[in-house]
Amino acid sequence: MARILIAEDSNTDIKFMESILADKGHHLVLAKDGEEAEQKIKSEPFDMIILDVVMPKKNGFQLCRWIKKEDQFKHIPVIMVTSKKEESDRVWGKQQGADFYLTKPYEPSELLMAMSKFLEP
Repeated sequence: MARILIAEDSNTDIKFMESILADKGHHLVLAKDGEEAEQKIKSEPFDMIILDVVMPKKNGFQLCRWIKKEDQFKHIPVIMVTSKKEESDRVWGKQQGADFYLTKPYEPSELLMAMSKFLEP
């Protein structure tokens, strides 16, 4: 199945995502901040990246912008999962290159639906 990087600094949110994805067969790799996520992206191949926006060291908008500017990574789908709910945040996320923008709290089916747009069944 897919190799997915989850960049999220909240343990609660990580556990929620893991519970949703536990039985889907994906290999999940975790990063607690934007800099750690960037290092993992440089060293491992991923089929998808799930980014929080509000993270230490480098936020999700900055990280998404970097991913989408790098030729070797720009093809990787990026799903932003964030508490930033304003329409301006959603627009900014899309301008940074996010392929999908999901706001917290969300239903498990919403995350799975977003992922299914980019991953083979």
